[in-house]
Order: sequence, then C-alpha cells, then structure tokens
Amino acid sequence: MTSAAMHIARTGLDAQNERMRVISNNLANVNTTGFKRDRAAFETLAYQTITANGAPSTSETKYATGLNLGTGVRVQGTAKIDTQGSLQTTGNSLDLALDGDGFFQVQMPGGQIGYTRAGNFSRSPEGLMVTSEGYQVQPGITIPQGATSITIGSDGTVSATVAGQTAPTQIGQITLATFANSAGLAPQSGNYLTETAASGAPQVGVAGIEGRGSIRQGMLEGSNVNVVEEMVDMIETQRAYEVNSKMISATDQMLQYANQNL
Repeated sequence: MTSAAMHIARTGLDAQNERMRVISNNLANVNTTGFKRDRAAFETLAYQTITANGAPSTSETKYATGLNLGTGVRVQGTAKIDTQGSLQTTGNSLDLALDGDGFFQVQMPGGQIGYTRAGNFSRSPEGLMVTSEGYQVQPGITIPQGATSITIGSDGTVSATVAGQTAPTQIGQITLATFANSAGLAPQSGNYLTETAASGAPQVGVAGIEGRGSIRQGMLEGSNVNVVEEMVDMIETQRAYEVNSKMISATDQMLQYANQNL
C-alpha cells in the first residue's frame, strides 16, 4: 500500500487553505473603496496512466475506458471579478466614482502609472489633485487658488469657479484607461493595479465613449464583495478542508493496519 492518497489529500489541504486566504482578503476589504473581489481557480495535477484509453484488452478488443489516477489539485490562479460596486453619495466635490468600465490613472513613486477604481481624491497644498497618499492624478489637474467650486462632468471635464468670476473655467480633463484583459493587471498595495504583459497596454481616452464608464462627481464606488456569498464560500471551503483532513487520517489508519497485520 502506498501513501499516494495521503499526498493527494495534502494537495487538497494546500489548495483549500489558499482559497480561504482569498476569501479572507475579500471579507477584509468589504468596505474598501473600489475594491474588486478575487476568485480562486483550481486545476488538476498530472494524471498517472495505468491503462491507456483504447489500449488492447485482448487480441481482438480494446479498453473502452482507461485507468487514470489523479495526483491532486492546486490553485491555478486568482482573478478579479469586475462587477460594478454600489455607488455611494458623499457630497465631496473631489470624490469620483466610475459607472462602468475603466480606471483612474495615478503617478506612483518612481514614475510608474498605477490604475485604480478608488476616486477619493484630495487637493494638495500646491493645488494638485492627488490621492490620499499624495500621488498625482493623471493627466495632472491643478486647481487654482481661490476656487470656490469644482465641477467635474461625466466625461471628466474639470471646471473651477474662481472668486470674482461668474462663469466656470475649464482647467483640465480626467481621462480613463481600459485594458483588453483587466483581470491580468497586477494588484498592489494601496488599492492600485499595474500593467502587465497579460493585461495588455492601456487604452486611454475620454470617459463615456468607446466602452469607458462615466464619471460621477460627489460619489464613491463601494466594494463589490457580497458578504453572504463569501460566507457560503467560506463554509464550503471549510468542509472541503475537513474532508481532506479526514482522508489523511483514514489513509494513515489503513497504512498502520497494513504494517501491523499484513
């Protein structure tokens, strides 16, 4: 008797443990602005072929089905689920939400461009539109001194009304980036994503056209995590973990019986 079943069960424990980490991270970010939940995808490990499908069973017949024994499972990868989060009204003129596809562009340290759905922006002492970490929104928007109100249209047009003027003045336009495979973006800390070879190059343009979402001023997009769904997945993962643990115990008992009695 071999310990193959014990090894297979161990791969199941590892896979379910990794899935639990994904679920735990989703639940931890249930209130994170613009957060998109992750989903763990599984794949089988290599099969051991004992009898090949269609191999001769006699000189005149062939096996209709072969004997193929699996060697376990692993987490193939994780993917972001890009469903729309709920839009929450804040009343802050620099809070922006995306209604549809696309990402805000932010210049991160070192000059790298980060992409985010979190539009909780602020004004720096220099008048720049920045994130809470101080990263500048791209293209750069400079709010003039003495601006009494900021208006941002659904297409990203930014206008400011300065004291002493009756009509607002356009001071810039926020553009959005989309990707052929947004699930291929690499997640970073701080609610940012970065471009990878899997995501493809960003397609930058005006909001509201060519499939890009519209910008909603005075609102923020909430997380798309569904707590009930995550709890159900957590219970399912826990049960699968317990079953694999019991498989290890049962295999150990079988091996112990074989060693002592056979």
